[in-house]
Amino acid sequence: MSKPHLILCLLVVMATVSAQYVTAAGRENPDPTIVKTDAGMVRGKISNRVLEFKGIPYAAPPLSELRWQLPQPPKAWTGVLDATKYKSACPQLSRYGSTEASYDEDCLYLNVTVPYSQHSSPTLRPVIVWIHGGAFVGGSSSLYPLDFIATTGDVVVVSMNYRLGVLGFMAHPSFDPDWNGALALEDQRSALRWVKRNAAAFGGDPNNITIAGESAGAASVCMHVIAPEETLGLFHKAIVQSGGCATPLKTIAENSKTGQKVADYVGCTEAATALACLRGKSVKDLLEAGSKAQGSNLLAYAPSVGSKAIPLQGADALGSGKFVHVPMINGGNRDELRLYVAYDAQAGDSVTKDNYAAHIQKVYGGFADQVIAEYPSSAYSSPPSALGTVMSDFRLDVGLNNCIYLQTDKLASKYVKVYEYVFADRDAPPVTKNPGFEMGAVHASELPYQFPHFSDTAKVDAPALPEAQQKMAKQMMAYWTSFARNGVPVAQGAPVWEPFTADDKVFRFEPENLGSFDASSEHNCEFWKKLYPAVLTR
Repeated sequence: MSKPHLILCLLVVMATVSAQYVTAAGRENPDPTIVKTDAGMVRGKISNRVLEFKGIPYAAPPLSELRWQLPQPPKAWTGVLDATKYKSACPQLSRYGSTEASYDEDCLYLNVTVPYSQHSSPTLRPVIVWIHGGAFVGGSSSLYPLDFIATTGDVVVVSMNYRLGVLGFMAHPSFDPDWNGALALEDQRSALRWVKRNAAAFGGDPNNITIAGESAGAASVCMHVIAPEETLGLFHKAIVQSGGCATPLKTIAENSKTGQKVADYVGCTEAATALACLRGKSVKDLLEAGSKAQGSNLLAYAPSVGSKAIPLQGADALGSGKFVHVPMINGGNRDELRLYVAYDAQAGDSVTKDNYAAHIQKVYGGFADQVIAEYPSSAYSSPPSALGTVMSDFRLDVGLNNCIYLQTDKLASKYVKVYEYVFADRDAPPVTKNPGFEMGAVHASELPYQFPHFSDTAKVDAPALPEAQQKMAKQMMAYWTSFARNGVPVAQGAPVWEPFTADDKVFRFEPENLGSFDASSEHNCEFWKKLYPAVLTR
């Protein structure tokens, strides 16, 4: 072979090899598992058709003097940081006999999952940032495998840990008033700024970011949407799964009563020294005091309104247009609060025919007789199912209900496109042990459709979905990722999902029964409007 031909052959081989490792940003990269972030190099791993990067610091460990402070930038590092394993969950106690406890404050890390093939996309991919749930006191990014979403929609997916409970959402008179009761939201915003700076290095488009979350994660998405001075430009679309953006929040002063109880329980009673005293307490002592102060209040550590972090109530912000104007997917599950009826039953507080009225009285006070007349327990398969149905239609103090989801749509859709849904698969896999009554499509039951084998533990070991549910899971994620790409949820071969313009423009996710229906009628919202007009008719 002549020398010119040899050189030409070598050039062709080199070009072929190099082409196999061109990133989505179009740059040559000899090792696709190594990416340069703004703080240093990270090494991930290839697994299940994706590149996974786990445990990347987005903020400094919130230890010592940084406890109850705004998140600070992480220290840069030299060499290549191993990013192949999840970092610790943020401090929390075990809940409901399934989730794991953690006492490690060094927890502000995020994870990035990128579709991988030898012929990567020549263009930047949309980015979805997932915010986990856990009632503001629990959860972890390690519970959510991101590969299914990433490969279904050819998107970059990011998840993060953020401070929880007493360390992330507690309000207290000694804390900085600008961020009091909402430091965990600032953690999330710090992570979003990291994504904005570093998305392109992973092949993601920093100008096409969707924030998404479920439960407390969905409520967090709401908080970012209604705080435009803090978040404008950090995201371009929002997905709210069981969040209730129009749910009334308590003020810093109201929530500080819980924080003061925590301080009292650990012996930090002097106002002048309370903050220093609290910083000297062990994580375990603080968590146990936090649980004691919380009692039976599900939302004792919900974010507090009235600071720079959350300047307005959700309904006020949405109703006045003072929010980040981006397209939204919004909705929740048909039988949301039957899950918490099940948790109460496991703790020994079962609902029976004889005490059904007492449970209604506890939740709805002076409206109890009207509610019981509208929802007699005899009309349902069991008293627990009846109570769960009532609360899933509307409950003022817990934002996991279908009428508040519709109210969010009505307020926001005056300014932006909103796509409303109800997850209604009553044959969804159970998310807790059998409570002895019909569960249905309870809170969190859609998560295995997004995160295969989701089990609410780091084992991620739930059985695979049956065939009919797998089909719908693919359709759901096609809608979700299409929305992340261009703001319109579309799934090939599936029904058209229209924007919300009226109560019957709500999309139902139920195997073999996808399509629009009247959610207000099904969830009896006209009845609830008469009882709570200030919340549901503004």
